[in-house]
Amino acid sequence: MKKKILIPILAVGIFITTASFKNDFFEIAKQVEIFTTLFKELNMNYVDETTPATLMDKAIKGMLDDLDPYTVYWNEQEVEDARIKNSGTYTGIGATVRTLKDKIVVVEPIQDYPADKAGLKAGDEIIKIGDITLSDFDDDAGELLKGAAGTSVSLTFRRQGKEQTTTLNREKVDVKAVPYYKLISDDIGYIVLSKFNRRTTIETKSALEELKADGAKKIILDLRGNPGGLLNEAINVVNLFVPQGEVITTTKSVIKKYNKVYKTRNEPVDTEIPLVVLVNGRSASASEIVSGGLQDLDRAVVVGARSFGKGLVQRPKKLTYGTQLKITISRYYTPSGRCIQALDYWNRDENGDPIRLDPKEYNSFKTKGGRTVYDGGGILPDIELETAKFSPITTALLKDNAIFDYATNYYYKNTLEDWNGFEVNEAIFQDFLQYLKRNDFQYETQTEKEFEKALRRAEDDELQDEIKSSYKALMESIDKAKEKELVDKKAEIKSLISDEILKRYFYREGLYNYQVENNPEIMEAISVLNDPKKYERILR
Repeated sequence: MKKKILIPILAVGIFITTASFKNDFFEIAKQVEIFTTLFKELNMNYVDETTPATLMDKAIKGMLDDLDPYTVYWNEQEVEDARIKNSGTYTGIGATVRTLKDKIVVVEPIQDYPADKAGLKAGDEIIKIGDITLSDFDDDAGELLKGAAGTSVSLTFRRQGKEQTTTLNREKVDVKAVPYYKLISDDIGYIVLSKFNRRTTIETKSALEELKADGAKKIILDLRGNPGGLLNEAINVVNLFVPQGEVITTTKSVIKKYNKVYKTRNEPVDTEIPLVVLVNGRSASASEIVSGGLQDLDRAVVVGARSFGKGLVQRPKKLTYGTQLKITISRYYTPSGRCIQALDYWNRDENGDPIRLDPKEYNSFKTKGGRTVYDGGGILPDIELETAKFSPITTALLKDNAIFDYATNYYYKNTLEDWNGFEVNEAIFQDFLQYLKRNDFQYETQTEKEFEKALRRAEDDELQDEIKSSYKALMESIDKAKEKELVDKKAEIKSLISDEILKRYFYREGLYNYQVENNPEIMEAISVLNDPKKYERILR
């Protein structure tokens, strides 16, 4: 009897699965055929000349726009850029740059590399490369800076309104995953981990072993500003501090083959050494796997501000003609079972924006030792500090490059021979506020956006005349509140101004040397490590 029932059920199951697959296959084939004929007719009949590659690029981006921002199409050059980024080496001028429509802005020249040796400074605007004026160049101007090692390139740049020229020779550039490590406070090893590329574990392990040999009995691992990278490197970094066989992250997807458990596979370097991990709002992805894993295993005290909240895993899939699709394949979960993804891209509000989970709806989980931790919005530190946070007003200042531009302006008006004793005092902060006013810095709050939407609705309802004066008074009140917000967030803003100014004079090396003696988050980490009872109490 059981067999008679079982066989029809299995048969129906197979039939449904097969039918579903065929229907899906037919639907895909149908839509591809429609798009192909549309693309052909558009190119043949449109009133103006069209470029097939440009049209297709926009079509692909439009298709991916409604998904998450990490599912992206890479053309051949972008595939190569990703390969170089993960390798840790590239050939070029040795500078971080920001490419705009008509110029390339030097963000940070790397010390002793071509851009630095040629005299380029942060804030310089490259307007011409060789014989090519960038305002007349339609493609990615950043590609013009690349070339074989030893080849020269002439640059015309604008500095403080004046045009200058320089010539530099391209070199092989090593992008260090660990740009700085040092023994501080006699027995504390400090390691900056800035990215997760193929050299991350090797460099971190080397720094850790060298610091221990020099007398380090405690470690600070700085992941602030680290945007992430390779998943396996994150697992291996945690493995330096935890035993072999520990679950560090689990990935889950509707596609079975992407459901995986990632465990530590190697012998650790030190499972007992007291450890503090620093994070902030720019610590994302692989950084959150490391900090979340060490927190869930009660292996480290986490200090700073809530991390970014990217709990999604991407994998590149090869397409034709050397292109790729970097696609989100799964969500990852920390050892306690929490997903720290902050934005829900699959459920959006009436404006089409992804929904951010309300903190009241966060779920609680237990660490290995029984401590309570939460999901839903990045890694929440065990010790939160105001200086490490990125509030909406601070994020707007960074997005508008206001702090960057102010630091450029400061550099050409002030001399600074030594970082010892430097601080962004009240006079510098007030000067910064005046700089914002002079340059008409605009910051639109979410509140303003909602009120503007309400005003447009009032116009549709023909009520605008009755509420105009009230609306104007309301906007004036919001402007005053925004000015107050700048002052209220003084601590985090001053910290960012300080970092940006110090890099101009003393490069990254000088900035890190300053921070290990003055940065509030590092000072707090040192304080915790020097107080064994407090350290144990937090992890208990």
